Amino acid sequence: MKLYAGTTEQFRTDAQLHRIADKLRTEYVTQVGYKPGPAEMASWQNSFMALSMLLDQAELNDHGVILEYQLGNTSRRLDAMLTGHSPTSAENAVVVELKQWSGEIGPSPADHCVETFVGRAVRRLLHPSVQVGGYQQWLLDNHEVFYDADAVGLTAVSYLHNLMFDPTGELWSDRHTESIAANPLFTGDQSIQLAEYLNLHLGAGDGSPIMARVLESKYRPSRKLLEHTAAMIKSQSDFVLLDEQRVAFESVLAEARDGFHDAKKSVVLVQGGPGTGKSIIALHLVGELAKRGYNAMHATGSKAFTENMRRVVGSRAGQSQFKYFNQFGNADANEIDVLILDEAHRLRETSASRFTPKSKRTDLPQVDELIKSAKTTVFFIDDHQVVRPNETGRTQLILEAADRNGADVTAFELQTQFRLSGSKAFLTWVDGMLGLTPESANPTWDPDKETFDFRIVDSVEQLDALIRTRADEGHSARLTAGFCWPWSNPEADGTLVNDVKVGNWQMPWNAKPDAGRLATGIPPSNFWASDPNGLDQVGCVYTAQGFEFDYVGVIWGRDLRWDPATNDWIGDPSHSYDAIVKRSGDRFTDLVKRTYRVLLTRGLKGCHVYIEDQATLSRVLSLLEMERSPKPARSESERHA
Repeated sequence: MKLYAGTTEQFRTDAQLHRIADKLRTEYVTQVGYKPGPAEMASWQNSFMALSMLLDQAELNDHGVILEYQLGNTSRRLDAMLTGHSPTSAENAVVVELKQWSGEIGPSPADHCVETFVGRAVRRLLHPSVQVGGYQQWLLDNHEVFYDADAVGLTAVSYLHNLMFDPTGELWSDRHTESIAANPLFTGDQSIQLAEYLNLHLGAGDGSPIMARVLESKYRPSRKLLEHTAAMIKSQSDFVLLDEQRVAFESVLAEARDGFHDAKKSVVLVQGGPGTGKSIIALHLVGELAKRGYNAMHATGSKAFTENMRRVVGSRAGQSQFKYFNQFGNADANEIDVLILDEAHRLRETSASRFTPKSKRTDLPQVDELIKSAKTTVFFIDDHQVVRPNETGRTQLILEAADRNGADVTAFELQTQFRLSGSKAFLTWVDGMLGLTPESANPTWDPDKETFDFRIVDSVEQLDALIRTRADEGHSARLTAGFCWPWSNPEADGTLVNDVKVGNWQMPWNAKPDAGRLATGIPPSNFWASDPNGLDQVGCVYTAQGFEFDYVGVIWGRDLRWDPATNDWIGDPSHSYDAIVKRSGDRFTDLVKRTYRVLLTRGLKGCHVYIEDQATLSRVLSLLEMERSPKPARSESERHA
């Protein structure tokens, strides 16, 4: 998407007649569906007038100009791209990042960042050379016209047209020298030098054909980026695929090969419960397909999971290849070779949200969008992990969508258990105990016959201490809870409110996704599961789902209770603070059951539980062949003896 494309002559005329911002606004409304804000309009008017004057100074009269150019399926837009031939006849493009900064710019404790007054507050922002360098690298990695055999050359600069050059200022400090050398920065009093730079790369003109090449080219990861992704994933994963996991893995590779060569459309359905390796297989597939040069993308409906995967492979590849379910609405048919969809039970009915412009809304189901966009679509799913009423992912839904889209279907079921110390019996017991599998009603299970360390404790203080002991022993460990307490915004100083309260014990939830600046040592919501400091907050199902820990602690609240009178489970919305689930009507009890199933099955080696309600405690204990008092902690050697 771009908001403007034309020749330098057209652009200068539009800018000098003060109609450039109006043209951009008209196109913005057409494409986005609502008007840009006054601040953005003023920015366009001021910055593009400065760019027009620069083009006059450089005498660029036969060149292409692209404004507000969107980077593929990201939300980022380039300010400007200029196209033309160099004096040696090379085809070139120059990205120009335009900044209206005019106040004092100070240092930041964060690498590659500065701090300045923008938008009525002092904000931490990327150094302009780092920012525009990121745009350049993204295009080099993902845009065919910049990496194919007859690639257009690409450079990138920033132009701070309201600032004056100050060699003692923070922008030019020694710590930014390398960034500026790679992507030069120019100020308003350096327009002559910037004009010389543009002439060096674009001086021979004839930029319209090059601009057309850029606009017609497709977004597709380069071989170099795919190799980077493959190397990063390989370095992170030592998980060996066994039995049916290896069969599913090899089958997807075969489908990718057939779809690539024969334009065959296929859907692969991989079903499996918690701990059967779905996410690991998905990650292995991304790495192997990338190594083989396929355009493979990974997507989930979980922000925490996707952001952690982006952290694994690095920001360079993460934004391009790890996405969300709702980012494929504008994809061309079969644009992607293989689309790997982890946690497909979190699919939504459509990709539209309250932020989607009316002009962009369609009736096409999200599952159809995903199948349409790829030659091979792989769904990893557990039908029992749906925990919100707006999650529609079901095996039957996918099969029906595959049929509508003329896709061949191959299905696999994963059985081997890699979580829960390999105890399939524990998972069967949890499902039966919660009444999720009627055929297994009233199951009994003896934890003492398992290496999986399951125990019920007398108090939440005991649970907290036990989880911290596990962490002190070097294990990954987290405390989780049902959504039975309010979830407050952080205090003004960035500290969290102790919302989860049981008797005299209290602890905060993990930070909200939109928490803003947090106090030192508090991890953002996305990284609660992976940051060691997450031990000091309680995780809810939405931050814990998709992750696993050596040991998980679960606070079982009063939103799901056993009723001896009816001999059945009761979901109690009056003890729930999950606003969406509370509005689910007669689905409430089932969704809360699935919430506790997710929490109880996060542990690789053990699960420790505190149950608030006495009748619920009695019910659970009645299905366990164990003593009431908690067992003493066992060492690794004792547990595996």
